[in-house]
Amino acid sequence: MKRSPKFDNRVGYIIYPAAFKDSNDDGIGDIQGIISKLDYLAYIGFDLLWICPLFRSPMDDNGYDVSDYYQIDPRFGSNEDLKTLIEEAHKRGIVILLDFVLNHTSDEHPWFQKALSDPSSKERDYYFFRKGRREGDKLLPPNNWKGFFSTSTWEKVPGDNDDYYFHIFSKKMPDVNWENPALREEYYAIARHYLDMGVDGFRLDALAHLAKDTSFASSSLPPDPEGLVYDTDRFSNRPALYSYLREFNDEVFSHYDCLLVGEVGGNLTPDKALLLSDFDTGPIHMVFNFATAWVNGAFGSLDKKDEDIRTDVIALKKEFLKWYQACSARSDMPLYWDNHDHPRALSQYGSILYREKSAKALCNTLLFMYGTPFIYYGDEIGMSNVTYEKPEDFFSDVGNHNETDVLRARGYSDEHITHYLNRTSRVNSRTPMQWDKGQNAGFSSAAPINKVNGNYLEGVNVADQIDDPFSTLRFFKYAISKRHDPFINELVQHGKFEILDMPHPDVFAYTHDGAKKLVVITNMRPYTVYFSFYNNFSDILVHNYGDVIFTNHVFELRPFETYLLLV
Repeated sequence: MKRSPKFDNRVGYIIYPAAFKDSNDDGIGDIQGIISKLDYLAYIGFDLLWICPLFRSPMDDNGYDVSDYYQIDPRFGSNEDLKTLIEEAHKRGIVILLDFVLNHTSDEHPWFQKALSDPSSKERDYYFFRKGRREGDKLLPPNNWKGFFSTSTWEKVPGDNDDYYFHIFSKKMPDVNWENPALREEYYAIARHYLDMGVDGFRLDALAHLAKDTSFASSSLPPDPEGLVYDTDRFSNRPALYSYLREFNDEVFSHYDCLLVGEVGGNLTPDKALLLSDFDTGPIHMVFNFATAWVNGAFGSLDKKDEDIRTDVIALKKEFLKWYQACSARSDMPLYWDNHDHPRALSQYGSILYREKSAKALCNTLLFMYGTPFIYYGDEIGMSNVTYEKPEDFFSDVGNHNETDVLRARGYSDEHITHYLNRTSRVNSRTPMQWDKGQNAGFSSAAPINKVNGNYLEGVNVADQIDDPFSTLRFFKYAISKRHDPFINELVQHGKFEILDMPHPDVFAYTHDGAKKLVVITNMRPYTVYFSFYNNFSDILVHNYGDVIFTNHVFELRPFETYLLLV
């Protein structure tokens, strides 16, 4: 589905509302806090906001466990606050995408409560209930599948029965049954409600998992020490997904001028992505996948040493090129380094020792590729991973809590687990936005859900950077202004994209060839490297060092040095 011109040439910003700005000093960010920072966001140049879930929730998984889709959670404000946010954003030329959870509800949602209390109700078939397996006197889950939060995908229904319900995330987040037409109609009505309110579109959460292998047969893959099998093919990117979304588009989305971004996880191939987002036949506009988020080996790095975590620059270049070659003529593409489910980009691909230089390098490298860029809140000031001291500091994330229980049972020390979580936990991306050097970095006078990263006292905050012309923040503002320039945007979106010197192990360089040639050259290492360049460039549009070292067609690239050149 081709997007409306209304959404062309926008730069996105991802807000995790609980951690962005607290307006009433209860320690939780809220909608009024977002409204208070709209002028800041417009000043930097962000004109597309994806806001993580705001709906009523028990907060077992930070709002992704929805108990009422029609009400804003009181922690974040009211339905009237949301209407005000939409109106105020639109006044500033900013469009709003809401995070819309389609794969599951909270176990406290009225649908699920009815399904539990009345097995003959229509709501019972809104979810997956199955009988457990009997081995002698022992009752076991219906199969051996393992979910994303380190547990079985099955939870025993309370009471004197053999029933289990299915969940691929937390046990408090039962998966809904998209095979049921009545369930689908419930979601169509919710979508219409918010589009009629003025929301500009949705980020469709966990979209890849709507279709399941409903045989629910055990997987034959090798089990983990707990006897469970992590076999995502059983509940990810299955064929029925595409028919569900085509119907959703026919019934709802095609009747509105909206933007639809689907989250599809890390196992989606470009050809399957095009089934979702092809300009002519796809039911949505673009798909987020995780293919470029973990190319430093940090994912699953429990037994790795710090020195083993190193960006594979060649693999990173190949991944971006693969998606461009498959999709650029047929689909829009989201560009991002991180989001609320990943560690901070600066700690993944940059360096806290070169915080300013590497934050700028990552910005410049991402911003000028084909697609729609999305910057995660705080990346524009160089926010990085936490240095918490114990596993319990990460327990706001139920997945981290579950994983810690498993790792402790396997004999891992708390020191080892903490070091691993400091590297990989998604709590790293959920710490308070660092506004100034005041209490809790200016986020709130009350204690936040996750502890503030102490580097806010070392210049990693908005107040210290906003008036400094050489700061990370001002670099983002300047680079985004270049991306918004119609001439530059035309080159980025329509000029042929090519990787320069693919075998170079340290430099990420690419070009767009159109009326002029646009070139990005970035050293991805914390040390000096060299890069041969045989074109005569006419202008340096963006650069993060004060001088240029270029001799005999060779750039001497200092740590995380980056250029945007016009040739």
